[in-house]
Amino acid sequence: MDSKKIQLPREIHTGAGVIGKTGEICRDLRFKGKVLVVSGPKTLKIGGEKAIESLQNAGFEVDAFKISEASQKSVREIQNQLDGASLVLGVGGGKVIDVAKLASTKSNLHFISIPTAASHDGIASPRASIKDKNGTVSLEAQSPIGVIADTEIISKAPFKLLAAGCGDIVSNYTAILDWKLANRLLNENYSESASALSLMTAKLIIESADAIKEGLEKSAKLVAKSLISSGIAISIAGTSRPASGSEHKFSHALDEVAPKPALHGEQCGVGTIMMMHLHGGDWEFIRDTLKKMKAPTTAYELGIDPEHIIDALTTAHKIREDRYTILGDRGLTREAAESLATKTEVI
Repeated sequence: MDSKKIQLPREIHTGAGVIGKTGEICRDLRFKGKVLVVSGPKTLKIGGEKAIESLQNAGFEVDAFKISEASQKSVREIQNQLDGASLVLGVGGGKVIDVAKLASTKSNLHFISIPTAASHDGIASPRASIKDKNGTVSLEAQSPIGVIADTEIISKAPFKLLAAGCGDIVSNYTAILDWKLANRLLNENYSESASALSLMTAKLIIESADAIKEGLEKSAKLVAKSLISSGIAISIAGTSRPASGSEHKFSHALDEVAPKPALHGEQCGVGTIMMMHLHGGDWEFIRDTLKKMKAPTTAYELGIDPEHIIDALTTAHKIREDRYTILGDRGLTREAAESLATKTEVI
């Protein structure tokens, strides 16, 4: 008999000032003894110190470690710090959370995600994006046992990070279209429940586009909850399919060809515009929604040369070739890529 394991966060805490309850939350989850707080050079001051203080007040022995890149080297460095630890907490942006998540998975320890920005759905997903010699790869990891999203801290992060998070959520639309296509053509496993949650999350953020404003705690809460929901859809599916398709392939290809890539969610949003056009869907609606959220919709706004957009479109099908999308097995010709980017006004 086939069996399937779905790993979900046990507790999710969102709200202004909730990081001050970190110690209490960890104690309620029955952790004790030594814990490791992983953060970045900036995010240690933004949120890490508050989490450490709360943990110490709750009686925990706390070690802190700073990382600057999402690499296998950083993962190994964290693993070397885990002797005697009962729990790993990642306090920071995507790099910090992904590295802490993977290190805890490899060390068979629980992990709590404490995002200081709402820029992508790795906040609660069982995946980690890590750089290696071949570029950035998405690796399987455990879901966090808890998520502590302090919306006061998140609302004070640069607004472009929040807009990037919106782009990552909107990209669920084309991810689901690609997943359905693979199901029809290749009989790939497809989850109606994961798909429904993913689309509901994208629909909610689109319907709330006018309410997403800079510095507004309510906006931070909306985006953070949506990113967590998207991560849970990935856990239910047992694959990143509900939130990653051809638009993510385009973003990863852009990471490889562009000298200075934009934020992941920003690139996924622009990719969604073009991939929706390939699917024959309402790409103008996607573009206009992203504009409302003040997310980039053009190469110029991404700060990327149009030639790199075309290069990424022609090579995106080679990213994770086992994942079938609208890009097919052969990808786009240079002429088709240029036509697509021009028609959708990306270039």
